[in-house]
Amino acid sequence: MPSEPHQNHLLIIEDDKGRREFPLDAPLYSIGRDPKCDIRLVSQFVSRRHATIVQLHNEDGSFYYRIVDGNAKGKLSANGLLINGRKLQAHDLKNEDEIVFGPKVRAIYYMLSRDAVPTIVPLDEFDITLISPNMVGDPEDD
Repeated sequence: MPSEPHQNHLLIIEDDKGRREFPLDAPLYSIGRDPKCDIRLVSQFVSRRHATIVQLHNEDGSFYYRIVDGNAKGKLSANGLLINGRKLQAHDLKNEDEIVFGPKVRAIYYMLSRDAVPTIVPLDEFDITLISPNMVGDPEDD
């Protein structure tokens, strides 16, 4: 049975609150200082609605994320976004991209790919192989 690739999208935020992980799977995320944001940034140096992450689809049915400066209505943030050291208004996220929102406020995006391995159900649910301690060699013998 062929395996199919699965992707997990992850955004790791570092700000005044510390380091936090946000798995991405929704079609839209608001990022900023406002408590109503999906991903809240804790810093006085970021805008209330600093950025928006949008899920876009590939032809093969998979998806990717684009980060856009400002809110979903197009209002830009005060300081903008530095993505991999370049000031950009929009960027299709790639694995290990670094997004800087302001002093001491940054994010790293990860796209983790893995192959789905089909689970094989044993014919006999009680077919278990046990390993006895004497079956394992002594590490000092090597």
